[in-house]
Amino acid sequence: MGFIKAGTIVTDRVQIIPDASLYDFGIIISNVHMAWTRVVCMRLKSDYSYSKDVVYNNFPWPQITELQKSKIEDTAQAILMARALYPNSTPADLYGEEMYLYPELLKAHQANDRAVMQGYGFNIKEMSEADCVAELMRMYQELTQA
Repeated sequence: MGFIKAGTIVTDRVQIIPDASLYDFGIIISNVHMAWTRVVCMRLKSDYSYSKDVVYNNFPWPQITELQKSKIEDTAQAILMARALYPNSTPADLYGEEMYLYPELLKAHQANDRAVMQGYGFNIKEMSEADCVAELMRMYQELTQA
């Protein structure tokens, strides 16, 4: 996930969010959204097939304060800055099994994950991915019953 330049033409296999903000990016690239994606996303073979209708539009976003939003924006920017340190690396390089080779990127993602989980009010140290998804499903049910 990332930002594209104005005028870029994308294929039908690419999902875009027009005028997306750093906050949007921070939430979507977080471990919370990834946990949601792993559960609700369709798959083609073992590859995820992300859908705005199934994954994005049904994802329960956190109700946050301006301070929390600012923190998520800062951590999202740190991810982009860490990626920029490795301009010759592909996404497969950066996010493959050897992500530990990019310590600034790993640290930036960990900070973003903490900021997003705090925005949801999730217990960072004690919440498993299954607990996270269960809470997101509870939030989704509340939103759809209104």
